[in-house]
Amino acid sequence: MTTPPLTSVIMVSYHTGPVLDQAIASVLAQTAPVELILVNNGNPPEVEKELAARADATPAMRLLSGQGNVGFATACNLGAAEAKGDFLLFLNPDSSLPSDALAILHREAAELKTPYMLGARLQDGDGKDQRGCRRALLTPASAVVEALHLQSRFPKHRLNLHDTPMPTKTEPVPAISGAFMFLPKADFKAINGFDPGYFLHVEDLDFCLRFSRMGGTIYFVPDIVVTHVGGTSATTNLFLEKQKAKGFIRYFYENFSDIYPQPVLWMLDAGILARLWMKILLAKWREKKK
Repeated sequence: MTTPPLTSVIMVSYHTGPVLDQAIASVLAQTAPVELILVNNGNPPEVEKELAARADATPAMRLLSGQGNVGFATACNLGAAEAKGDFLLFLNPDSSLPSDALAILHREAAELKTPYMLGARLQDGDGKDQRGCRRALLTPASAVVEALHLQSRFPKHRLNLHDTPMPTKTEPVPAISGAFMFLPKADFKAINGFDPGYFLHVEDLDFCLRFSRMGGTIYFVPDIVVTHVGGTSATTNLFLEKQKAKGFIRYFYENFSDIYPQPVLWMLDAGILARLWMKILLAKWREKKK
């Protein structure tokens, strides 16, 4: 059996918490050749000191620090620029890999034609499938269906596919989650990586859409089950909601302004901003009740 090529795992951390240790350990325990590039967007001083010491003592681990919190997309691009491997795996820092994850990815990839990208089955701590691991491409139509919970009436326009029958083997899907994305480095470079205009959220949907338009095929690998805790970064819910709103508005204008009439995009903007203001008002009301 030939040894799989080197994979560079890109992990971006911002005040991730104790689960970061588990994520690092799961990467370094892979049975296939691996290097871990941890992009430190911000952590407590004592954690940064520990990470630096660990990287110094671990040949397969490198720590990128000093850039500050530049956002997820930019941080991923920074990590990819430092990668020595010909393959990249973008992995959230609150995820735990099975030890044979990279070996399975390379086995599956050996049968594919480039450009390709692979995603995995993401589950929470209770073993429940997360909705982001299998998705349709985000369009104005699927955004409306998702926001109004009309998936049962318009199944062809549903966005998240996690509650559809689980495939028994690797198969193409329209989109996957940025929490786990595996692809050749050359394919990543071919579309100039993630769009740095996204700070947090929606950059993965944008990447999948641009990847598909480039002629790439995205696959879902059900044999790889990743525990993804989610929501560990020390940020407020309102900050996340604001970044989501900015990301969705950018996504639709960047990718659909030449397809849909401007009034349609204005209506989408209005809906996105209305949702954001509802979240803000609800948060303020809950704060007053305390």
